[in-house]
Amino acid sequence: MRDFRTIIEVLKEHIANGSKAKVYDKDVANLLNISQSKFATIKKRNSTPFVEVLEYCHQKDLCCNEIFFEANNSSLSR
Repeated sequence: MRDFRTIIEVLKEHIANGSKAKVYDKDVANLLNISQSKFATIKKRNSTPFVEVLEYCHQKDLCCNEIFFEANNSSLSR
């Protein structure tokens, strides 16, 4: 399982959607409906806000496995 800092980078890639636009932590916080100060605290503690990330995945029809786990994780293969 990825740590929160890596999850942030994956979310930023999804938000940027292939564009060269810079995506900031505040953008991720807004999409997860977390205040910027709470997001900074969570990031500092490296504590993943699972509910908020799962809600975002549901809203955007993303597979949460892509967010939380490495793509080449053999335990996800059937």
